[in-house]
Amino acid sequence: MNKTNKIAIVNSSSFGRIFPEHMERLLRVGEVDRFTFDSKIDGKTLAEKLHGYNMIVASVTPFFTEEFFKHKDELKIISRHGIGFNNIDLEAAKKHQTIVSIVPPLVERDAVADNNITNLLTVMRRTDEAAKKVKEDGWEERATFIGRGLSGKTAGVIGVGNIGSRVSEILRYGFRCDVLGYDPYKTKLELDVFGAKKVDLDELLEKSDVICLCASLNEDNYHMISKEQFLKMKDHVYVSNTARGALIDEEAMVQSLASGKVAGFATDVLEVEPGRSNHPYLSFENVIMTPHTSAYTMECLEGMGEKCVTDCEEIVKGTLPRNAVQSTSHFIK
Repeated sequence: MNKTNKIAIVNSSSFGRIFPEHMERLLRVGEVDRFTFDSKIDGKTLAEKLHGYNMIVASVTPFFTEEFFKHKDELKIISRHGIGFNNIDLEAAKKHQTIVSIVPPLVERDAVADNNITNLLTVMRRTDEAAKKVKEDGWEERATFIGRGLSGKTAGVIGVGNIGSRVSEILRYGFRCDVLGYDPYKTKLELDVFGAKKVDLDELLEKSDVICLCASLNEDNYHMISKEQFLKMKDHVYVSNTARGALIDEEAMVQSLASGKVAGFATDVLEVEPGRSNHPYLSFENVIMTPHTSAYTMECLEGMGEKCVTDCEEIVKGTLPRNAVQSTSHFIK
């Protein structure tokens, strides 16, 4: 163990537990401790709690804000145990000489895309409701759980990047859907490759029978699906979100579920995580909520853990890790 390095694993429930060999390698880099913080912890308090730790393996929360970096002592790297980095102020990290790196997008691509469709089908086919009834010895009530099919529907994919492009392929070539794609950063040709027709957001909302959210979160698309957007959707639309909870205005979604505008909603993410059993979404039988587990396959977690360990090993050598979204630091040779 290198006693000059102290590594904090922050808010990750899986790193080093599923694949203990990742923890063994990290222990050869330095001292390792686990922390679980409230997702709303303020930056100053977070910095104080992590004083002395010069490497962080971070989950989707908490938020590493400008205030955090202002009060933090030396921090060489934040290695995200995932591909999103919206919880890290990159400009503040740059000023603080902190490298920020993420998992290569392809590591999560199949796992998250698969789960988006899995959750969508679960709601459309009312699988959870039917399975629960069997456990209650209500097999004979099966005719009350008539669902809807996915094949041949018009499907809208919001965000046709790493995950959304795979979702588009599955919908188009697996379920023969007419796929509409909204992504202001992609060309028509790029969407064509994955079986999606490039449209604007309004057209997607107006024509889609099912909508899959796969966009990364940024300052321009916070609550991009709100009351106005729900009004433009078809009646009895199905929605699946495995991207970020804050893409959807939760109050507007609750209203749309209550009115029947949304026939079913599957979400693996919330605006504020972790979610609790009293969340308004859970008052609806036609909603399934999973605890941000889209990347939780053995294959994906192995790749994610491997990347985070390698990041820390590279920093010790003075080498820039791959997939650094903030790559400026005097710690790099």
